[in-house]
Amino acid sequence: MNVYFTDYFRVPVEALGEYGAFNVSLINDLPVFIDPFLLFNSDKPEYGVLHDSIIKYLTFLRDMSYEGPISTGLLRHWFLFPEVKQNWLGYSKVGNGGAGLGRDFAAALNDNLSSIFKNFGSEQITKGSHLEKLCLVKDGVGKDSISDFTTNLIKGYLCEYTQEFALSHINPSFIKRVGVGHASFDFIMRRWNSKFYNLPYIDGDFVLLSPKDILTKDETWINKHDIIGDFNDILAAIPNEELRGQINDFYLRLIPANPKRRDLDDAASRVVRKYPELIDYYIRYKEDSGEQAVALSNQKVKETETIFIDHVRRLIDQLKTSSEFYCERGNTFEEAIKRVHFLKQVIESNDGYRIFYVDGKPVKREQDLQLIFRLTWYASTDDVNAEVNNGRGPVDYKISRGADDSTLVEFKLASNSKLKQNLENQVAVYEAANKTKKSIKVILFFSDAELAKVIRIISDLGLKEGPELVLIDARSTNKASASNVK
Repeated sequence: MNVYFTDYFRVPVEALGEYGAFNVSLINDLPVFIDPFLLFNSDKPEYGVLHDSIIKYLTFLRDMSYEGPISTGLLRHWFLFPEVKQNWLGYSKVGNGGAGLGRDFAAALNDNLSSIFKNFGSEQITKGSHLEKLCLVKDGVGKDSISDFTTNLIKGYLCEYTQEFALSHINPSFIKRVGVGHASFDFIMRRWNSKFYNLPYIDGDFVLLSPKDILTKDETWINKHDIIGDFNDILAAIPNEELRGQINDFYLRLIPANPKRRDLDDAASRVVRKYPELIDYYIRYKEDSGEQAVALSNQKVKETETIFIDHVRRLIDQLKTSSEFYCERGNTFEEAIKRVHFLKQVIESNDGYRIFYVDGKPVKREQDLQLIFRLTWYASTDDVNAEVNNGRGPVDYKISRGADDSTLVEFKLASNSKLKQNLENQVAVYEAANKTKKSIKVILFFSDAELAKVIRIISDLGLKEGPELVLIDARSTNKASASNVK
């Protein structure tokens, strides 16, 4: 079955691995993204050039903002970018579509050009300039925005990187010469230009590869969470004793007696707002530990490959060998429950639970289970939509076949603190909003304590296991091969 890049384009997995590219799924985005710090910190000259080009573009935008108000047309051309969906990276649970960089990001970037980016190229504290600075001072600008912006600014490189591999390893019948917008920026003419490339092409669009050594997962190395979490270490790294004393005094005066974690975080946030130079010391602190960024990103990318490529491939192989899986076609509820039960069977077998384990430890993320479930629909013509929201909040999946046949599927971890609330109220609300009475709740548990919690909750609510409530046992302690988890 065709799921990954190597499947669709008939390329040996080893060849793609030797090239250093990530083997994307062409059914769903996989949850990794580009971290610009990995370009900055790399020893590869081409990565250094790419990072310099990002800073050059930001400097250009800053200089343009100094010249006076920017027209609406130029704001759209210079600041607004579509998501580069062709690289199949990100957090979309169905397909590869995303919102891209809209007006909120453009406004945040434009508003901060004359403040946090005013010293681009002439930093006194940090070793270099960093786009990620924007996410430290502006709410709503996170890893997705930073990655999308970076991807847009290096799209020409990604096209060349993909073209080189395609011409060497892919049958010409799978390659098409295509024009790609925003491939390069002309600083003299002040406009983005298109360029033609020979790229892998399927289902009416081209596909881009990304080098694994610029990818990460969860957070960019420079992020808002760490500036709060590492506050004391950052403060200790400030060489100016007087400034350090002022900041520490202000910080201590903000902390109430018997503080909770939230109180400490709020105090650190207020300190950052009062002493914005702390941001530069934080970035320098992260620059000095850049090797950790590389090691952590490598680990996270390998984890993603293990769960969403290696383990899912095994799942798909088992599904393909199930001779009855596609023989009978039922309604959407029957189709959905069949896949849920197949997942349950695989996970509860002697080694199927390893799908959710990396280096012997469980990876407890609901979105992992959701994405793996989505991949079991690769051979279906049903409409599979994720996070359907009809005004009452999003449901994980809605499986539809016309207007009169739809089923909702919700996945929860037993460790979820709102599990009881969801089982008691939420799904019924979703059913009413989506005009269906068919829904399946799936709960995944990893320990005896979690199982006991689930049993207690469903007993309190008067619920029972059955077609509409499925428990999946992902414990390693009760499996014959548990001692061999890798």
